[in-house]
Amino acid sequence: MEAFHAQMDRFVEGKEFETDEELNEAINREFVGRPADELKYPPRTPLEEAQDLCFRAFDSVGRRRIALARQALNVCPDCADAYVLLAEHAFEPEKAAELYAAGAQAGRRALGVAFFQENVGDFWDIHQSRPFMRALAGLAQCQMDSENLADAAATYRELLRLNPNDNQGNRFILLPLLIATGQDDQATEIVDQYPEEFQATWPYCRALLAFRREGDTPEADKLLKHAIRVNRHLPRFLTGKAEPDYWPESYGFGSEEEAIICIAESGRAWQATPGAIDWLRTSSRRLAKQARQRKTRRKRKQ
Repeated sequence: MEAFHAQMDRFVEGKEFETDEELNEAINREFVGRPADELKYPPRTPLEEAQDLCFRAFDSVGRRRIALARQALNVCPDCADAYVLLAEHAFEPEKAAELYAAGAQAGRRALGVAFFQENVGDFWDIHQSRPFMRALAGLAQCQMDSENLADAAATYRELLRLNPNDNQGNRFILLPLLIATGQDDQATEIVDQYPEEFQATWPYCRALLAFRREGDTPEADKLLKHAIRVNRHLPRFLTGKAEPDYWPESYGFGSEEEAIICIAESGRAWQATPGAIDWLRTSSRRLAKQARQRKTRRKRKQ
């Protein structure tokens, strides 16, 4: 899609349209229902030429990806996606972090200071900024992997500042990270920023925050009960009753696969909270017992 948008940008360059409807009609006539032709509108700058090479690399495998990424950097050293591609193939974590950092720096150079000032909040909607966002997210993950948690939290916060819609899903890593590092006020701000979020990490972290503030209270239990309704599998993994033995390629809401992904995101926060695992174990058993009793009563009535 980004390659497609790049073609559209080149198509409309130099053309004047009186209305948005006229612009959309022209784009539809030119592109809708036709196969993409990456060579129809050639790159206008070295950066666009390098980015086109990266688009080709994303559709390639193995050494071909690396060769195209290096070729892109030879064309334009400000191509962030080229660094991202090389980082993905780096064998050493330190080298990957170095490449992601270089990619973020390249993205900043390519976009320019004015772009950052004018487009905060809309970064993912502007396809030219996505290579920078990919590089910055890669750097944040490397910081997490190396236990550089303070820098990781700062990097994830920057990603959300630039793109509050968070198409990359960075909030699911940042929220439990803030809890694990004792930044409960900032974690509460993130929870409140996305009040309608229903992926399991959210209600479980909301319940955990209540427990950290108040202990085992009716309000905390109420929030935990809701979290368990959202995903009943997560307590088994958080309490150590079960261990994930595979990594899911996808998941559905409320599924075991979702729970496995959530334990990777939020397990650190629960382990960093004294008494939280025992509270979860006791509360989940109590809730399960209550559910069995209700089921038994319904059967008796039938």
